[in-house]
Amino acid sequence: MEEILTSIINIPSKFIWTYLVYILIGIGLYFTFKLRFVQFRYFIEMFRVIGRKEEKGEGVSSLQAFFVSAASRVGTANLTGVAIAIATGGPGAVFWMWVVAFVGMATSFVESTLAQVYKIKYRDHFRGGPAYYIERALGARWFGIIFAVFITISFGLIFNAVQANTIVGSVEGAFHLNKITVGIVLAVLTGFIIFGGLKRVVAVTQLVVPIMAILYLAIAFYVMITNISELPNIMMIIIKNAFGIEQIAGGTLGQIIIIGAQRGLFSNEAGMGSAPNAAATANVSHPAKQGFIQTLGVFFDTIMICSATAFMILLYNLTPGEKLDGIQITQAALQHHIGSWAPAFVAVAIFLFAFSSIVGNYYYGETNIEFIKTSKSALTLYRVAVVGMVIFGSVSGFKLVWDMADLFMGLLVIINLIAIVLLSGIASKVLKDYTVQLKEGKNPVFKASSIPGLKNAEAWEDDKETLESK
Repeated sequence: MEEILTSIINIPSKFIWTYLVYILIGIGLYFTFKLRFVQFRYFIEMFRVIGRKEEKGEGVSSLQAFFVSAASRVGTANLTGVAIAIATGGPGAVFWMWVVAFVGMATSFVESTLAQVYKIKYRDHFRGGPAYYIERALGARWFGIIFAVFITISFGLIFNAVQANTIVGSVEGAFHLNKITVGIVLAVLTGFIIFGGLKRVVAVTQLVVPIMAILYLAIAFYVMITNISELPNIMMIIIKNAFGIEQIAGGTLGQIIIIGAQRGLFSNEAGMGSAPNAAATANVSHPAKQGFIQTLGVFFDTIMICSATAFMILLYNLTPGEKLDGIQITQAALQHHIGSWAPAFVAVAIFLFAFSSIVGNYYYGETNIEFIKTSKSALTLYRVAVVGMVIFGSVSGFKLVWDMADLFMGLLVIINLIAIVLLSGIASKVLKDYTVQLKEGKNPVFKASSIPGLKNAEAWEDDKETLESK
């Protein structure tokens, strides 16, 4: 049955990704030039913004919003996705992950800035994202509803099945526990968190994400330092395989690019329209600030964490045809580098990475369900479905859940890219307003009147209380 489902899913997925990968990179380059290389010009400013404290007000802090989005970004893609990319596309796929990340940083700035501009007040916090800026800026609520439905299915259900599948695979391999048992425990933990609402989501991700990232990067740093003489050779292998004559002659270069782009996008989510949902919740004085912070998130996710995983795997020198799937490759590589305790460490790490992603993914679905209609019964049904998909992912095959993720990821990207290309002029004007104030030595503060003709930006109207920085 799983083989039949996989075959059906692969037909539209392969068609979409044959073209989408080049569109994704092309639009990222368009934004890069339109915003005059914003991801490089403001790289230092990103760190200044993320460390700056805003006065207390409605919504969560910019740092908390960063952690919610990082909870979704930093997950199985960083450990499992990289391993899949190398195993199926070779070392050259890593290069294309980097390309997607660097151009995707500009894309991330645009979508997250737009989410801030068009966010709305909801109870004691803010909400927003692609569905909201599609409705409020383009006047196309029907199109926003389509996006809301797709992101709810993609993140809340499909992607969470992937996260659960990876957790079970790593725990089963390290501790020899039964899949169903692990799945049930994971489902219970998921239910406890998601039925607690946004505040509990923020509290969990703010605690878990920094700890898991620091621990994993510390191990990766140790491995790279102890093998530092090999790193230049690894870099050459990556670049050679990304543009190699053998790959071009064999007709596999296009496939390598697609695999690298898919795994890179699943990791950093730039252009997918997911991170803007978290970005919109932040309490900042200027929309561009959260744009910078989410841009930094792409760099942190792919250039740092995914690269660390890639180097460790390539230093291990994976044997062609070795019968290992996804997370097992990363576990084998770490065991080679640091000893027999590595599989258990990776199992714990992937649990923290993937579980935080389940929590972050859930929130994206919640905020989009309430965009469609505020309904307690619909939200309860969604929460039950999330728990159900965690169990489904725990017992399903590795290939099925990843193929499902690729298909829905592609559909989601298409919808969001259409919207942000049409609205990129707004993001460009917001960045210009920020730049002017910054050059004047001010802490930039945004008002709707700063952009003539800007409508439906109710959180930034002049008669509203504007957030000031200390």
